[in-house]
Amino acid sequence: MNEKFKQTLKSSETEDWLDLHIVRPFCYYWALLFARFDIHPNTVTILSMLIGAASAVFFGCASFYYGGTEGLILNIIGILLLMLADIFDCTDGQLARMTGKKSRLGRILDGVAGFAWFTPIYLALVYRFYLHHDLEFQWLGISDTPQNVYIATAIVFVLGLISGITGLAGQQRLADYYIQVHLFFLKGEKGSELDNSVRQQEIYDQMTTDTPLVERVFQKSYVDYTRKQEAVTPQFQRLLARLREKYGHTDNIPQEVRDEFRHHSLPVIKWNGLLTFNFRSAWLFLFCLLDVPAMNFVWEIVGMGLLYLYVNRRHEAFCRQMADKL
Repeated sequence: MNEKFKQTLKSSETEDWLDLHIVRPFCYYWALLFARFDIHPNTVTILSMLIGAASAVFFGCASFYYGGTEGLILNIIGILLLMLADIFDCTDGQLARMTGKKSRLGRILDGVAGFAWFTPIYLALVYRFYLHHDLEFQWLGISDTPQNVYIATAIVFVLGLISGITGLAGQQRLADYYIQVHLFFLKGEKGSELDNSVRQQEIYDQMTTDTPLVERVFQKSYVDYTRKQEAVTPQFQRLLARLREKYGHTDNIPQEVRDEFRHHSLPVIKWNGLLTFNFRSAWLFLFCLLDVPAMNFVWEIVGMGLLYLYVNRRHEAFCRQMADKL
């Protein structure tokens, strides 16, 4: 890893193997290209959103079982588009660190990107089930009548809603928070993007009618985003409050305290990485290629849900121990 490439990473500790050794180096060259043409990181983020959302069209129409080779090709196109969207989503951060073009709006857009991809994709999967459900009906012994199709599709829609709101949104929101928390103790306040809802609310309250509407809307959503992160991490909030009470500014936290936190956090970060794009999308691709896309919703609710609980509880447990010692 050359030094210039390493400087575009948040930290090698918060990257999984695939990102660190394959995705990030590839994104680095994209970042160099965008920097040469003076393309802003936020433009790359928006491009990522559009490409990811466009993949929904192909996921919704694809099926090898029902459409043969054409269906398989459509699946593969959807997969490639979503992978490209993720590459650009990684590129924007590296480009921002490379060029120094960091912004509050860029941070917010980066957090929104995944939702911009998966909302249309999940709706497309529900539509795909409505069109193609013979496999599932055969397994469950359900008659393929219009009434049964409407009922089953409604159930899949509810599963998709639960998967999107409590699954995807909650899981990725927590994963992003724990990455920033780890960076906060590793590199300090300036080396992370650890935000708090109080400060974000202050920023929103200071906005005027002259502030572009889109920026106000995004800021308001980010206030809610940070509040939800804090709501599921009460022991970490308690630890952070005690550290500030004891040492004043967070820059004064002793190195031994930072090292202790990092010692506890590193093993959790490895599991936390499974809540992010690579592991999650691998299951989506698998279920789509097997022509049972609705199973992705069940997996996210049950399998990924259990992983979320494990990561959250383990992180909260060592934060409680550290807070009790202070």
